[in-house]
Amino acid sequence: MAQGFPALERPGRGLSSRAIVAGAAALALASGLATTSAVDQRPGIFRITPRRPVGELRKEALAATPPLEAGPFRPVDLVELTSLDPTIRLDIRYATADNFLSTPVYGEARAFLQRPAAEALRRAHRALEGTGHGLLVHDAYRPWWVTKVFWEATPEDKRDFVADPAKGSRHNRGCAVDLTLFRLSDGRAVEMPSLYDEMTERAYPGWAGGAAHSRRLRDLLRSAMEQEGFAVFESEWWHFDYRDWREYPILNLAFDQVGK
Repeated sequence: MAQGFPALERPGRGLSSRAIVAGAAALALASGLATTSAVDQRPGIFRITPRRPVGELRKEALAATPPLEAGPFRPVDLVELTSLDPTIRLDIRYATADNFLSTPVYGEARAFLQRPAAEALRRAHRALEGTGHGLLVHDAYRPWWVTKVFWEATPEDKRDFVADPAKGSRHNRGCAVDLTLFRLSDGRAVEMPSLYDEMTERAYPGWAGGAAHSRRLRDLLRSAMEQEGFAVFESEWWHFDYRDWREYPILNLAFDQVGK
């Protein structure tokens, strides 16, 4: 990685009000513009300066068309994770301003995976109970237009951390999930070697720096996911691809269109 990483906001001690987050997210999403306010400048979030206004990128991406694929593919069978197992927790950052673009991208805080991947995730979640942990999901199925927004917004020297929309993302296929661990004892997310969506070498799953306990938890997450057929992405400890991702098409469905 190149030196001169962006400044990081450090984790705070208190939990923010989700009601305040939801209100700010709704306002920003309605306007289609990235905002900078006390609400969306919480600690513990990695942020970039988008190359262009997110509202403009959103409009262009929604009008664009995903790449054509030959197939054949398996039938789409997206499952909502919290319906499959309500004990899987969600912290869908892209539905709030708590993300690297500092503006909400999703209109709803929901998470879907293709059924085999969703069932494998549930097994990993259940297996972790014996360690005192559970899975906290940040993102799963992602419509293709969102991948295009991320690509166009991200500086070229950070594009190792975002998918090229010309190829599509494994998130677009419903076979990738971004997640971390939470403690069953108090429901709080654990400390990992980097922030979620941090675009530095600290995000690499094999990075040897940082605190030993954080690396141990990162490796615990990886082991639990690999046992169920997921593979960690080479530059992001939180990103896991299900083994059958090539068998599903790139999708551009809104969350409220899933299953219809």
